[in-house]
Amino acid sequence: MSALSTVKFKNPRAQHNFQGRTCSITGVGSYVPAKILTNTDLEKMVDTSDEWITTRTGIKERRVAAKDEFTSDMAVKAAQRAMKMAGVTAEQIELIVVATITPDMPFPATACLVQQKIGARRAAAFDLEAACSGFIYGLEIGQQFIMSRTYDTVLVIGAEKLSSIVDYTNRNTCVLFGDGAGAAILQNRPNAHGLLTAVMGADGSKGNLIHMPGGGSRCPATMDSVAAKLHYLQMDGRETFKNAVHAMCAAAKEALRRCELDITKIKCVIPHQANRRIIDAVGERLGVAPEQMFINLDRYGNTSAASVAIALDEAVASGKIQRGDLVLLIVFGAGLTWGAAIIEW
Repeated sequence: MSALSTVKFKNPRAQHNFQGRTCSITGVGSYVPAKILTNTDLEKMVDTSDEWITTRTGIKERRVAAKDEFTSDMAVKAAQRAMKMAGVTAEQIELIVVATITPDMPFPATACLVQQKIGARRAAAFDLEAACSGFIYGLEIGQQFIMSRTYDTVLVIGAEKLSSIVDYTNRNTCVLFGDGAGAAILQNRPNAHGLLTAVMGADGSKGNLIHMPGGGSRCPATMDSVAAKLHYLQMDGRETFKNAVHAMCAAAKEALRRCELDITKIKCVIPHQANRRIIDAVGERLGVAPEQMFINLDRYGNTSAASVAIALDEAVASGKIQRGDLVLLIVFGAGLTWGAAIIEW
């Protein structure tokens, strides 16, 4: 029986998906590079230790893409796995959305490169940039096209080669990030609620907390900008932590309110895999039981837009999520951006 079959919505916003065609995730897939960079490896590169990294972040290792392996390559592998699960061919895909802050190049869009590589000739394609929140932003965008009947099959991908913008001489940031990709196929599944709601938010006044100054029209690449390391990710860790916990909790509570659910009804909570302390603080404030939480941070670190997408795929593959279960995704990223989504699997 559907997890929501007996729910009577009083909140009009909780009904919005059911006024038109619903949107479900019919396939998921993920990919991480073969190379593993452990905390012990980092001890040889910067002044840090396994104990310091583990106690402050919860990360033990992360994946690093090969020199000739790019964001589009990882996105394609994740996409093909999601397509296989959904039973979808490249010809059926009508829209490709790639969430990334590390595109192969400023333009053309990485989504266009993915379109060519998988042979999805009928598909429109574009990138979106919402940093670590990108996958949920992408799900909501894709859902709108499904609900409006503009498209029947949408491919949403979160993919990052963060190793290309991480300063491996900065011990405060290089220990946090990894590479990878996760993907989802969106379609209408008859007699299923699918994506119930998606909450999105942003606060541009705090954009300086996580940013990369170089590379855009404000600071194009020059010998001076490269020497000043302006083309590397920069972050204020303390302020980011405080804002992340607050925003993720607020987004999750709003998503639950819209669907008139309490946290005990959620089978699996998948938070952005950025820092174990953030995850624990969010879980405690929301009242999440340990068995509800899915965490793979220790193995992959923060993969930005790919984070919850990879975790969702692994949660499904492990059997933690079954048909009809309610899943809560919670994200936070540069921008600042944040979001939460509730899905009936």
